[in-house]
Parts: sequence; C-alpha cells; structure tokens
Amino acid sequence: MSKNIINVAVAGATGYVGLDLVYLLSKHPNIKISSLCAQKNIGRKINSFDKRIKAKLPNITNLKSVNWDNIDLLFLSLPNGEAQKLIKKLYDKYSNLKFIDLSADFRLEKKSEYEKTYNLTHRAKNLIDKSVYSISELKKEKLNNIRIISNPGCYPTSVQIPLIPLLKKKLIYTKNITIDSKSGYSGAGKNYRSKFNHKNFYSSTYAYGVINHRHVAEIDQEFKKISKNIEFTFNPHLIPAFRGILSSIYVYKKDKTTINKIVNALKKFYKKDTFIRIQKVNSQIGTGNVIGTNNCDISVCKTRCKNKIVIFCAIDNLIKGASGQAIQNMNLIYKLRQTLGLQ
Repeated sequence: MSKNIINVAVAGATGYVGLDLVYLLSKHPNIKISSLCAQKNIGRKINSFDKRIKAKLPNITNLKSVNWDNIDLLFLSLPNGEAQKLIKKLYDKYSNLKFIDLSADFRLEKKSEYEKTYNLTHRAKNLIDKSVYSISELKKEKLNNIRIISNPGCYPTSVQIPLIPLLKKKLIYTKNITIDSKSGYSGAGKNYRSKFNHKNFYSSTYAYGVINHRHVAEIDQEFKKISKNIEFTFNPHLIPAFRGILSSIYVYKKDKTTINKIVNALKKFYKKDTFIRIQKVNSQIGTGNVIGTNNCDISVCKTRCKNKIVIFCAIDNLIKGASGQAIQNMNLIYKLRQTLGLQ
C-alpha cells in the first residue's frame, strides 16, 4: 500500500448496501477501488445500477479474477454464511489483507450462538477471536492491528448508540426496556419481496420477528458486557419507505436522575463524535434529517408516566446502519479522520 492510497475490493457490489458503499468509496480521497465483484452481471459497469456513481471504476468481475496481492482491504456485502468462507480462504495466505464484513458472520463472539441464531454452520470459527465487532463510536480504541472488522446490524446500531452510555452510567433501570424499531424495506435486501408476503407492501406497516429477531443476539451480547441483568424486548417493523430507521426506546430513569442529566450524559459521551447529534429535550425527530447521511439523531422525551422516558434514535439503515459505518471503521483502522469521505 502506498503512503496515502488504500486499494479496496468490494464483494457484493450490486446490492443495496454494496451500491451505497461503492458510491461513498468513489468519493473518498484516500481510496482506489481496484475490484468490484458480484455473482451476476459480469462485465457490466457499476453506474448502470446506480447513476449517482460518476467515477470511472472497474467493470464488475467475479472474485476469482481478483489479484489479492494488490488489495489492501476487502469489503464484504454478502449473504450470511458467505463472508466467513472467503475470509478463511484469504486470511493466512495474504497477511496484509484486511476485511470489513457487513454480514452477520463475525458479529457473535460464540460460534454456538451464531449457529443457533442463523441456523448456519460457522466455517471460520478460529477467526472469530481475531475479529472485532465495531460500532465506530463505541470501539474506536480497540481497532489497532485488527484485520477483521465486523460491522454491526442496522437495528442494533440504532439501539446501542443511545442506550450503552446510559447503561454504563447507571442512569436508567436495566429492566422493562422496550425497543420498537421501524425500518425501510431496503434493510431486507434486493429480494425483500420474497421474504415478506403481506398484502399492500408499499402502503402498510408490518410487524415481524416478534419472538426473537436475529439482531437480538448481538444486542444481548453487547449489553451483557455491561450487566448480566439487562432485560429488554425488541420488535422491528417494516414501513412503506425505501430507507431509514427510527427506533423508539422506552426506559425508566432512576428516581434522582433528571431528563436533562440524561441528555447531558449523552452529549458528554459523544462530544467528540461528529455523527452523533443529541437534540434538545422533547424534540420531535424522524428519519428525514438523516437520510443519505452517516448521522445519528437522538432525542430524549418525557412521557405521561412518572420516570418513564422514550428515547428516539434515527439513522439511515444503508449508511450509518451499514456502508457509512463500514467506511468510518475503515478510517479508524487506517488512522484517518473518522469523517473522511462521509461529509
């Protein structure tokens, strides 16, 4: 790798997340996109899938044709179960190659938990301990010399960013936490219609994953690092919008903790983090202000019940929930400014 330029390859370049990733990378001053890979549409230009991409980039190719000696970093935007196989194949052979995985393959630290949650055999179990699950603002001190970065899920990003500082500071009770999240349908990928069969798809709201959504496992894992006594319920909904997540999180604050103290604690915790924007108490927020950005908007609001508050968190599921955070993690591991290529 030259002093300033990072040569990257993107596997899964033509999916919703992959296209946002390529678009953002194409504008990053320290990036050279050397390979764009997909299973289909070999030889086609990437801007035939996304007109926003103006840079002259390599045509789509398959993974077998990549010269890995010339790649510094591989982004993997692949179905669950596929990234682990590719990383296992390349990890020892190319010792300078780094990986940022946007699937769930390295999010869970226990092989058994991964296999239980995703009903897949983990075929790179020896690499799990060599990876770091990274919400950028929460793990930036732990990424030195790490070659495998596991990008978090979009829902867990919108949940952990507002809750982890408050749980660490013991400003809220650990019981009776209710998380109600709503997402645009792009979160289900390009085959979203085959995954959901409810009627009036584009004009209705749909609750799913009621008993145990897959993302609960990674939220649970990270919460247990703070306390084994945290209890929460989580329910996702699809809304008739393409992108964006709004999570409504209902918690009970401690008796002597004011709502202003909670807001100030969040502001202090994220004071150096440009993308986290803490709003005034009782502010009304939604996804509109974060769509197309790597920003995360948080608002803490009173409710009619004593000591019960609701925390709203809005992100773009394809950017802060996926591609933008992947680039933010890349900036961290290469010791670049976190905001580079994302503003």
